Amino acid sequence: MVTTKPFLALMGCALTLAPLPLQAQDAPRLVLQITVDQLRGDLIERFGAELGDGGFNRLRKSGVTYVNAHHRHANNETIVGHTTLSTGADPAIHGMVANLWYDRQSGGQFYNVQDADYPLVGAAGIDTENEIDPTQRAATTDGRSPRNIEVSTISDEIKMFYGDRSKVFGVSIKDRGAIAMAGHSGQAYWFSKSEGRFVTSTFYREDYPEWVEDWNGSGKVGAYANTWWTLRDERDTYLFGDRDDQPWETDFPGYGRVFPHDFGPADSKYYTTILTLSPAGDALTADFAKTLMDAEAVGRDEVTDYMSVSFSSTDYVGHIFGPSSLEAEDNIRRLDDTLADFLDHVDATVGLDKTLVVLSADHGAPDHPLYLAEFGIESDTFEFDRTDMLPGSVRLQAKLGGARDLVRNYSNPYMYLDRIAIETRGLDVAAVADDLSKELTRLEGIARAIPSWRLRNDKLDSDYISQAIRANFHPERSGDIYIVFDPHWFIADFDGLTVASAHGSPWSYDTHVPIIIAGPGIEPARVTRRVETVDVAATIATYLGTKLPSGAHGEPLAEVTR
Repeated sequence: MVTTKPFLALMGCALTLAPLPLQAQDAPRLVLQITVDQLRGDLIERFGAELGDGGFNRLRKSGVTYVNAHHRHANNETIVGHTTLSTGADPAIHGMVANLWYDRQSGGQFYNVQDADYPLVGAAGIDTENEIDPTQRAATTDGRSPRNIEVSTISDEIKMFYGDRSKVFGVSIKDRGAIAMAGHSGQAYWFSKSEGRFVTSTFYREDYPEWVEDWNGSGKVGAYANTWWTLRDERDTYLFGDRDDQPWETDFPGYGRVFPHDFGPADSKYYTTILTLSPAGDALTADFAKTLMDAEAVGRDEVTDYMSVSFSSTDYVGHIFGPSSLEAEDNIRRLDDTLADFLDHVDATVGLDKTLVVLSADHGAPDHPLYLAEFGIESDTFEFDRTDMLPGSVRLQAKLGGARDLVRNYSNPYMYLDRIAIETRGLDVAAVADDLSKELTRLEGIARAIPSWRLRNDKLDSDYISQAIRANFHPERSGDIYIVFDPHWFIADFDGLTVASAHGSPWSYDTHVPIIIAGPGIEPARVTRRVETVDVAATIATYLGTKLPSGAHGEPLAEVTR
């Protein structure tokens, strides 16, 4: 934990007294970082035929589009990708190795941004009853903060460079989507499904400004009650127009697998959850962000501000229906409309000619095995429970005297061993990890199982999968064995809910994301060489002339910074 509240207070006082840097007169008024959760790198092109000129295409025509951009770490999950984009560092450096990891001190799972020291402002307490995200259900407190991010973010560096007059905000449906981008020195707001409103924690402030109370009381969340998510356009204009009901899609209670999807009454148990399973989640996020920009005068003076907006509905829709579905296709069209409206607002209030816009994604997603089977690609979903009676499992349990008892926890992608139990039996932890890894790789669906002691001692192959696993390794938070499933395999169980897609692998469908950067002085271009998401923070810093985030080790993208 590298940041404390007293330190931030002292830093704020010092920055208030500091003169503006000379570059301020030429710097953009706003850095707008847009992250679309689960926007796989091909989806804009794949579903782009009916997109308008004001959203994705507006940025692509005015900026640099990197069509071969990838995350280089192995575990492509939400907090990992967001924090990599904000810090320019691998998870091995910034510390956010997974949405969940096992905390050996407490003996339980740990949700990445939870922090009991900083409860939600004005909240009744933790309530995850209507939360379908198993990672958030695992949280043991409603408190949230960025303190588990071990390095500075680009938003922190902007705040330190330009002084306390620089405003920094992050907004998302997901807490981790807002917090990872707002950094240690900004303010983050996210949507609480249990309370049906946007919230923050006492890490950021002790009460809500009047504009937040007004927005939460405006009835915008409840306005979707007893309405439906319908198709934006005629069905025959969609690639998946004749495939509305696919057998692998999740039949979420009361929501169904076919259009129109019923939002239901506002007082139903899953009403706010269902909003996030549709384009409504992104529309609410954008509306809140526009209100924030107006109320806080973001980008209205000569000092550069930073604003992050993370759109989450693409991820939720992808999990429930899969990226190759009519729902995913319509969601992209409606997100494009939402993005166009939001960019219009930025242009009217700040000026896009005075704004550096950076759009990317935290990860991609695999298609369902049944969809891939139509194209001759064999795969399946993986279930650990059904492996117990396989010959390899039986053999290992006989050798180690009950191997299953030696496994303390599995939090994707890490297996944590019970080191005390292993040592009590007189066994060597490294030897057990090796034996277990060998048996795991003999199971159908597992490509690799890498013991962490080999990462610590640099005894690993040099291929890109191994390098991706190394980039994900944190000595305190990572488990004893890293598991990589075969291409196109994934665990489809979300704590009892069977989903159509689940990301988190080092394969290209999970690593490939778009990077689009537009702003003053940037010439339009389409770049096909491979670039990496660790390059984003370094590019923003170099463009502005700020110090790089403390863990950053990407390369500034020349098309933007030259």
